Amino acid sequence: MDTVISRLDPGDFRDRLPEALGVYVDAMGYPTQVVRSRAPAWMEHSHREGWSCVAAFDPPRRRLIGHARGPLVGICYGYRGAPGQWWYEQVSRGLRDHDHHLPEDYVELTELHVAPAHQGRGLGTMLLTEFLSDRTEPMVLLSTPEVDDEANGAWRLYRSHGFTDVLRDYRFDGDARPFAVLGRPLPLPGARE
Repeated sequence: MDTVISRLDPGDFRDRLPEALGVYVDAMGYPTQVVRSRAPAWMEHSHREGWSCVAAFDPPRRRLIGHARGPLVGICYGYRGAPGQWWYEQVSRGLRDHDHHLPEDYVELTELHVAPAHQGRGLGTMLLTEFLSDRTEPMVLLSTPEVDDEANGAWRLYRSHGFTDVLRDYRFDGDARPFAVLGRPLPLPGARE
């Protein structure tokens, strides 16, 4: 059996939150105590307008009891961007410094992570395309840490799907690392109509 990509409703997301945050911590190389601060934020995000989520699951080891899906190995979620949201306000500030502004209607791809042992198998592409397949917004925006020569799987994924620079070398409040904000028009080529 292959990995299964499946949409999660808010209840499924809540039930799988510890696994999803474990994937996030492993993929980003964060210390495990980050989970304590991120769990409430992720739960709050699931109540925002336009929130949707897809996840990648390994096949179940057994189906007699427990989840009908196996372990969660990838997560992707986002929602409609709006004034008053932390990311919106941060990016707006950065763009104003360059005499630009955020579009009025976009989906924020908030999180996209694949467990390190499952990276390089196309799961990021599957999660991204499924997440964006039914979005009604005309544009998607995201942020990702800057890396030398854009040499990692996240950058390859985003560039291969036509994401271009919106803001580079930006520092969000509370994180010393530089980030890039990337975006692209929707729908993706070949997306379901």
